[in-house]
Amino acid sequence: MVTVTNYVEKKSNAGKAFFALELSGDVEMAISQTSGKMFATVRKSFMACTFDETVCKTLIGKQMPGSILKVDADEPYEYTVPSTGEKILLDYRYEYSPVEANQSVESAVLG
Repeated sequence: MVTVTNYVEKKSNAGKAFFALELSGDVEMAISQTSGKMFATVRKSFMACTFDETVCKTLIGKQMPGSILKVDADEPYEYTVPSTGEKILLDYRYEYSPVEANQSVESAVLG
């Protein structure tokens, strides 16, 4: 399951404003690459939508079937870690999938 946790207003390449929903997956346990210690994290992804701000607000907290998947980025990009200000190079992004993480595409479609 994923949860709508927020929304943001963005601008298209043509300058037109639209909203995107922030989708969050389930809590996951990960190991820090620097300290080797466990920490809890949540994968997040943004999805463009056709809703106005009023509808976006009402969707916060709504759960939907699916998962947030880690996928290869088209090309590496620079990301600034908000908590430290450190700039790192990433070669992946997170993307919403209507298929649950533990479910095959066939079973999601065929039931």
